[in-house]
Amino acid sequence: MAEGRDLPHRIRSEISRIFRYGIKEGLCKSDPAKDLIGAIPAPVEKHFASITEPVKVSEMLRALDGFSGTFTVLCALKLAPMLFVRPGELRQAEWPQFNLEKGEWRYLVSKTKTEHLVPLATQAIAILRELHSLTGQGRYVFPGARSRLRPMSDATINAALRRLGYDTRTEITGHGFRAMARTILHEELGHKPEVIEHQLAHAVPDKLGSAYNRTKFIRERRVMMQEWADYLDRLKAGAEVISITART
Repeated sequence: MAEGRDLPHRIRSEISRIFRYGIKEGLCKSDPAKDLIGAIPAPVEKHFASITEPVKVSEMLRALDGFSGTFTVLCALKLAPMLFVRPGELRQAEWPQFNLEKGEWRYLVSKTKTEHLVPLATQAIAILRELHSLTGQGRYVFPGARSRLRPMSDATINAALRRLGYDTRTEITGHGFRAMARTILHEELGHKPEVIEHQLAHAVPDKLGSAYNRTKFIRERRVMMQEWADYLDRLKAGAEVISITART
């Protein structure tokens, strides 16, 4: 999507590069594409659809539990909001990356190629242990439907959400679970933005200039991930929704 919105700018840049070469070779005197700088509208950033209202999250979590597809996809649907990693990182997760005894998942962030650590709540460990009996003999935690030698398709999570009745353009996408967690962890549970951003594997420069450290705030992140999983359980059960309704 971003490439499509950037296309006019990239075309102008390529045309300008051609004319600059022509000027250098004496084939032309000016670069008319240069006059278009500032004339082409900047691409509008499009955010991934997400649900950030606890009451609606509660409804969605119960809907996820009712998914009637394969057990592997059901597990992915349950873990996606709980771990809030990038969808590609979840679907390509490999069993050797997990230490269920320590409650850790370590992998390379696809976007930055930096090491990342995801503390696993007890609920996540329970799901993974159950799934291990089905897919644990292979490389991928979520193998593809056609071949266990490949991870499940990048369209699987969104297809499952659509199957449950959600519009992935306007309501929720697999990537939208990240915005959901970021918003609610801060606004409802009171966790610090810098701790949340580190768990999201975002680069957050500090006073020392270090942009990202996989173990920074690790104690706070372990507590946060367990509190998040517990909160999602309360939402799914409706208890937290009743509390929210009472407060309003």
